[in-house]
Amino acid sequence: MKGLLFTYTLAYGGTFVSLFNPFWGLLAYICFAIIRPESLWHWSVPAGNYSRIVAIGLLAGWIAKGCGDWNFGSARPIAFALLGYWACIVASAIFASNQQVAWDYVILHSKILLPVLVGLTLVDSEKRLRAVAWVIVGSLGFLAFEGNLDHFLGGYRVRFDGMGGMDNNSFCIAMVLGTGVAFFLGLAEKNLWLKWVAFAAAGLMAHVPMFGNSRGGMLALCVLGAVSFILIPKRPAHVAALALGFVIALRLAGPAVWERFETIFSAPEDRDDSAQSRLDLWADGWDVMKTYPMTGAGPDHWPLLAHTYGWPPGKEIHSLWVNAGAELGFLGLTFLSGMYLITLWKSGRFALSRHGDGDWTLHTARMTAAGLAAFMVAASFVSLDALEPPYHLLILGGGALRTNDIATFGFATNQTWTQEHSQQFQVEIA
Repeated sequence: MKGLLFTYTLAYGGTFVSLFNPFWGLLAYICFAIIRPESLWHWSVPAGNYSRIVAIGLLAGWIAKGCGDWNFGSARPIAFALLGYWACIVASAIFASNQQVAWDYVILHSKILLPVLVGLTLVDSEKRLRAVAWVIVGSLGFLAFEGNLDHFLGGYRVRFDGMGGMDNNSFCIAMVLGTGVAFFLGLAEKNLWLKWVAFAAAGLMAHVPMFGNSRGGMLALCVLGAVSFILIPKRPAHVAALALGFVIALRLAGPAVWERFETIFSAPEDRDDSAQSRLDLWADGWDVMKTYPMTGAGPDHWPLLAHTYGWPPGKEIHSLWVNAGAELGFLGLTFLSGMYLITLWKSGRFALSRHGDGDWTLHTARMTAAGLAAFMVAASFVSLDALEPPYHLLILGGGALRTNDIATFGFATNQTWTQEHSQQFQVEIA
């Protein structure tokens, strides 16, 4: 009953409020995109277009308010890569053999990409950065709580069924991404109560890949820890917080977890069927890329081609990057990877440009860079092009860059890196 009340309140209340302030509609949409109420509370929430209802209100309010601010400043390359990726999906669909499948894919990704574009035009202040970060952490943290509760009660829901409309691998990778956001959110918060809420959410999320049986998630956790160490201010309290998280992770990772994780690095003769099949799938995906280099085989078309390579019909390719190349061609792969790499590079560069705690833009850049680094490694092992939390990090990263532009120059500019900033960056790296 509580789930139903929450869903209706957020869907209709969020829609109404977004007509006057589209940013609130964006927050409601991000929440729904993560928790998927009709999946999470399937016994009480009837199937419905709750996200679509919020999206209509969001777009109506956004258009009424002049479609936001399109002066992206330093985030301009991110927006350009996003639009390029979107255009490649449409172009690939035009030449696809199965038009129904292709255009269903276009519609699905338009629902994902359009709110991200809207978010890039709306997030331009520290207050809004903080709000987006807390919605991401709150939504993912709630799912992590539900997953941990099921695990400690003896269930295997995450491992076998996933959660929130995601399978176990996608869910675990979303949790790792959320761990990075929650950890740096905890460092950023001045309110002690909120600080510990964020750290608790990070701990719950970090535990999920260990009982979710996701090797990609476990590897992503290792990457997240390494990148976080590079990005955090080297103050005793911050290093201690990261070290404590590392110790807790080691304690929670039992023998079964380590045994599963070590199979990633197995010699060819010792690989299990799952690991070996991924290598074979990637080889076949590369062949498709060479066969259809310009526009790919078509959106969501690899499952239709799998049987021609000896795989069961509908078999996924188990790599976001290989999958994108096979279905959208080399240009689509370039825009997709560029969308994340540009955000990672710009956020990481900004995060390393200053010492100390800094402001919310700096904290946001750190959480964005750490989360995306972990995601990009994990995405090499799973086809999760429709997983939405990574797209939300584009809003955080792009918003941090725009906010810094405005705070520094009074308006968004693509010249954030002045000569003074560049010299300071070089000295700190050295």
